[in-house]
Amino acid sequence: MSVVEAITHYYLNNNANVHRASHHLSSQATTSFEQARLTVQKFINAKSHKEIIWTKGTTEGFNLLTHVFASQLQAGDEVIISTLEHHANIVPWQMLVASKHIVLKVIPLKEDNSLDINAYLKLLNKRTKFVSVAHISNALGIVNPIEEIINLAHQVDAQVIIDGAQAVAHMPVDVQALDCDYYLFSAHKLFAPTGVGVLYGKQELLEALPPWQGGGEMIKSVSFTETIYNDLPFKFEAGTPNIAGVIGLGCAIEFLSQYDQKMMMLHEQMLLAVAESGLLAIPEVSVFSAGIPKSGAISFSVAEEHHSDIAMLLDAQGIAVRSGSHCAMPLLSALNCEGTVRVSFSFYNTLTEVNQFLSALKNVISLLKE
Repeated sequence: MSVVEAITHYYLNNNANVHRASHHLSSQATTSFEQARLTVQKFINAKSHKEIIWTKGTTEGFNLLTHVFASQLQAGDEVIISTLEHHANIVPWQMLVASKHIVLKVIPLKEDNSLDINAYLKLLNKRTKFVSVAHISNALGIVNPIEEIINLAHQVDAQVIIDGAQAVAHMPVDVQALDCDYYLFSAHKLFAPTGVGVLYGKQELLEALPPWQGGGEMIKSVSFTETIYNDLPFKFEAGTPNIAGVIGLGCAIEFLSQYDQKMMMLHEQMLLAVAESGLLAIPEVSVFSAGIPKSGAISFSVAEEHHSDIAMLLDAQGIAVRSGSHCAMPLLSALNCEGTVRVSFSFYNTLTEVNQFLSALKNVISLLKE
């Protein structure tokens, strides 16, 4: 409700563009807009507000980075991603394979579907320029050992991009402690509006990169013979931003910050443990990556039943789950399945709801057997 109220207040009382006028409404909008940037900086413990770049979401963040990285990459340079990645961390790199002739390498999975770190070690070499992996798998909920991944990448002077879309709402994130070079996430994962995202990058790295888009805001001066680009963070924020969405994100983070993140994480872990145990007790159910540390979600399948049928019948009982490939088709191919059912949990869920889900699933399976 507080997010809705913050957005409504902006549109009813301060509806003006930011950074572009001296009148009172613009000043008020700019103050709220930039306060949200400071809120994000504190939330992920970035060193400076200049390291917080607004995007439309994680997907745009990846496209921004791969576009500006193109000038640094040569044919034969290598980028490492993993089998667990969302399409947003696959397709933009494949575009660079086509245009720059880079080499894209993929960290394989072990039998338990966690990342094979020994194989990752063998992929790393002096030609590795970037390592780009998810903090948490959106399809399986697996928590990746990103601290180790980052440390090993830095030993060969590779820069590391972390897809944090699934992590920011489920665990504390400290980008300085992680020492990642870039960290991306989407506002809607934090109960904020859609169409807003964050790209964190170390200041010295962002300053060395060319801008992505040209236009207003990202310039200091323009003539017909020369354009001088703006300082961070504005160099990467061409055009009018999603002002209301950014303000909503700031409000959402302020709401979440009232609570102990570690306690919320422990609560979620309890729910996941009960749900996984309950799923494993159902003979017809197979849980992907059972026993592996997870956060936020569990993926499963029901023997001889289509994932969409399970999701539809659960929905009929008031249980909302997602089914399909989860924007991770290469992962599903590696798992040798067409799709899974994914049940997700957050700090607001209860043990009663977990039990209701398990009961509903048992009812679905009984119904399908008839």
